[in-house]
Order: sequence, then structure tokens, then C-alpha cells
Amino acid sequence: MSRALSRAFYERETEIVAREMLGTVLECETDEGLARGIIVETEAYLGEHDLACHAAAGRTLRTDALYGPPGTSYVYFIYGMYWCFNAVTRAEGSPSAVLVRALEPLDGLALMHKRRPRIESDVELANGPGKLCAALGIDGSMSARSLQRKPVIIREGKPVSDEQVEVTTRIGITKSADWPLRWIVRGNRFVSKGKVSA
Repeated sequence: MSRALSRAFYERETEIVAREMLGTVLECETDEGLARGIIVETEAYLGEHDLACHAAAGRTLRTDALYGPPGTSYVYFIYGMYWCFNAVTRAEGSPSAVLVRALEPLDGLALMHKRRPRIESDVELANGPGKLCAALGIDGSMSARSLQRKPVIIREGKPVSDEQVEVTTRIGITKSADWPLRWIVRGNRFVSKGKVSA
């Protein structure tokens, strides 16, 4: 297996990290087994001035992990049913993160299907932030943890060239929705459903 991304990888501007996370491998190992996939879609959330970022509400019990060291996890619950996974970026105390929005399944597909039994197509297993957490078994107990050690690790992958990358505005939000902070692997069928730029 390839090496885990270093803390220094995350200790940069969030936009750079979001772009360079494309092609890396997100994995989660639980008692059920190992599942992982190639990151094909990310979104950047930039701190307290970004109204779409949870840090806009300040430091709370919910957002505490977002203020943590770079290269740690921020996992939160939405709609009373879905977990979402983020990698914390920049310096500690500068609350910003990259939301992983979609994966191309790589290993542990049988386990992913077991966790999402109503899904028949591999394409639908992890093509959304809540879907990928369900498929990999990521939950709130894995928040505020180093991404260089189990259970959740992001590993080096195959670099994605600029020609393969498309940048759009973020989706599924209402505040600061016009900021171009979503990166996708162009033409990848595992990207979540949503607008792409012209």
C-alpha cells in the first residue's frame, strides 16, 4: 500500500489541498474489514468568513474538531441520518477543511454493498458524501483523529493532471454558493450528481 499523506500535505491553503486530494485514496478499516476508494470529488470550506463553513458559527462542541491540527478528521452528522467526512487543513486553530464528496470504489466492494444493500450499481455506492461514509463505515467516532493512522487514512494515489480537473461552484448549499470551490475528475462516472461548468 502507498504511504499516508503527511501532515505537511494538509498544512497548506485549503484550495490547494482540495485540488491535490483528487486521485488520493481514502480508506477505512473497521472490525468488518477494509474498504477504500479513489477520491474523485472534493469541496473546500475556508473558515469563519465562509458562511457555508461550519466555522462561521464559531468554535462549538460540534465544530471543535474543525479547529484541530492539519491532517486530522472532521466528521459531522446531517439531516439526522448521514455522516460526512472532511480532512482538516491549514494551521491548527484556523478552521478549514476539505469535504470528500465522492469516491471511485477500489477495494472492499462486497463490504460496501453489504453496508448499502439496496444499491446494485458500483457507481452509486460512494457518489456522495453521505453515501461514501456509509459505504466505508465512517462515523462520528472517527472525528478528530489523525489521518495517518487507522481507522481512517488518506494515502498517496495517482496524480490527476490539470487537464483532467474541472472546477465548479459548491453544491448542496445556500450560503456562499457562488464560490468556485468544488473540484472533480472530469468525466469520471463516480462523481456525485450536480452541475458542472460550461
